[in-house]
Amino acid sequence: MSRSIKTLQCVVAPCLLSVAVSNIAFAQNSPSSLLEEVVIRAHPLSAEGLAQPVAVLEGDALRRSAAASLGETLQGVPGIHSSSFGQASGRPVVRGLGGARVKVMEDRIDTQDVSVSSPDHATTIDPFVAQSIEVLKGPSTLLYGTGAVGGVVDVHTGRIPHSVPEALDGGIEVRGTDNANQRVGAFRLDGSLSDNLVFHVDGFYRDADEYDIPGFAESSRYRAAEESEEHGEEHHEEHEEEHEHGEGEEAFGVLPGSQLETQGGAFGLSHVGESGFFGVAVSTYEAVYGLPGHSHHHHEEEHEGEEHEGEEHGAHEGEEMPPILDLEQTRFDVEGGLEQPFAGVRSLNLRFGYVDYQHVELEEGEIATLFSNESWEGRVELSHDELMGITGTLGMQLSDREYSVTGEEAYVTPTDTSTTGIFWVGERQLGSVGLELGARYEHVEHDNQIGRSRDFDLGAASVGLIVPIGEAWIISGTADVASRAPVAEELYSFGPHLATQSFEIGSAELNEETSTNITATLRYESDRLTFSIGAFINEFSDYIYQANTGEEEDELPVYIWTQGDARFEGFEAEASWEAARWERGSLRFNAGYDTVTGELDSGINRHLPRIPPSRWMIGTMLTMGDVVGEISWREVADQNDVAEEELATDGFSDLRASLSYAADVGDHRLEVFINGRNLTDEEQRLHTSFIGQLAPQPGRTLEAGVRYHL
Repeated sequence: MSRSIKTLQCVVAPCLLSVAVSNIAFAQNSPSSLLEEVVIRAHPLSAEGLAQPVAVLEGDALRRSAAASLGETLQGVPGIHSSSFGQASGRPVVRGLGGARVKVMEDRIDTQDVSVSSPDHATTIDPFVAQSIEVLKGPSTLLYGTGAVGGVVDVHTGRIPHSVPEALDGGIEVRGTDNANQRVGAFRLDGSLSDNLVFHVDGFYRDADEYDIPGFAESSRYRAAEESEEHGEEHHEEHEEEHEHGEGEEAFGVLPGSQLETQGGAFGLSHVGESGFFGVAVSTYEAVYGLPGHSHHHHEEEHEGEEHEGEEHGAHEGEEMPPILDLEQTRFDVEGGLEQPFAGVRSLNLRFGYVDYQHVELEEGEIATLFSNESWEGRVELSHDELMGITGTLGMQLSDREYSVTGEEAYVTPTDTSTTGIFWVGERQLGSVGLELGARYEHVEHDNQIGRSRDFDLGAASVGLIVPIGEAWIISGTADVASRAPVAEELYSFGPHLATQSFEIGSAELNEETSTNITATLRYESDRLTFSIGAFINEFSDYIYQANTGEEEDELPVYIWTQGDARFEGFEAEASWEAARWERGSLRFNAGYDTVTGELDSGINRHLPRIPPSRWMIGTMLTMGDVVGEISWREVADQNDVAEEELATDGFSDLRASLSYAADVGDHRLEVFINGRNLTDEEQRLHTSFIGQLAPQPGRTLEAGVRYHL
């Protein structure tokens, strides 16, 4: 069967099913009937009082934090860090877990890109199109399958409208930065073509040069380690100064390969009736960006702070051009929902997404590797009325992924992965105590064209309690058991990997890993004060990780995928206090803290790699009418608990500030703003980043912009 025919089947089949569902919904609707707004969340149970920790970033807070990657956008939230690989790529790391253990979704369907396969692969959704971002901390396998054993990040875009807007709604935003000369523009528009027909359109564009850094690209620890390796420990002190100040060796002041250009957009159309809705959307995402950490040449110090006339995106005289990644994706989405379609059923929801994705990795302008991914995912959820005191949701999730890597560095053999999962989650009130239950069964098949094909039968179960104490206090806790099947990269890798600069070897004999997680949270909420403290323990059996063999292949260190028991544990706290309130204004203080450890149960060095260091955060926000100002301080500790062959990372501070003014312009609203990041121009290296020792975060950055709201 040709690819085009398969694509047509994947798109048309769910559309036909959805049309049939929508016909039922709209058969008896009058043209003028309107559906009340349906708020879609990552968890189908009650929006309030979930036992599982949930973080939501939305509104002004989201707009202030929005960056090129999801990881950067969310890393100010306690418990969430970024796997940063330059400006373009950065997946969220949730409680020390990332990659294939954290599922990133767009409106409850996997982004279906290849960002889980390597840290340099970008997630194919720009935070600027998000209405809100919801994070489920901890195992979410019950609802979303094997790739959610560490958590879920769900970006709500509203690209398929669920309700009819009262009037044309939307806006446009432009912003720019002095660092990297970044230019960003985005718009969205929602409106109705008739009483029942609703449309959505959005678009975005982002362009940035290589960003400025407050020193060398390579850390002092990395440079010292290289010096020791090349010249021996006895010569280290003798050559250290010469090495650090030698010309033509290291990047200084600007990070080579950190440029990016992204663009995309979407169009959605929905029919909204009294009892439900049915909609479709098509979206595109394109990106061209550099891969930092691959060039060891530098701008001479006299270039620091000067204009680089005539230079384009990484083309600096006398230096090797870093690799470039060129990405294209087209996505089709279908969604339908019915309210009370049958007796005993509260709602019926259908969601389907199809993605055609590919990217090429270019070295010196020549194609080195081609990644291709054609996939689809669908889910059906039926929420039932109370049965024996329990209300809940029964669902089915199906997916298929055809993934291939070709070219000089095709380190993973072509694999077709299919999953089938069924699940149920429910809740019951026992007096004032809330009880949450859930179970899931999932079957995963890896059909590899060259190596051994594998299949896995996975199970998951969860129980949670929500216990109110008085009017303001709540204690909640969950106990989860979940399994994860190894992904294709862990099973079938064999070859050099450009991004990680390693020779990766998978193991087709890997077993599924099983996690047992216990979480407890204490929350307090009053009129002016809210805070929460929480702790978690996550025990893994047969945890899958990469181990350094100490050998070399093709002049690259050899890493092999293996397994061992592991334990993660951590603590989080956050608070918000409105210290003063007056007409059209207030003064608010915020604080947060998080820490996590990750270790193997056995071995000489039991530390796992890229575990986030401890952090604390404080901030204050002052609102005076149409003027809002905010200052925040983030202190990141040293990370000295490192894995074999991993370097320690120095801590850093991050001072940020923002100021905005909004005014009515007729029936619309105009807002101007300025943001400052890393205002102390401090060297910041993320331990969660694979290239943290080679690529620091941007130096001092000032950003200004304008938003116009309809």
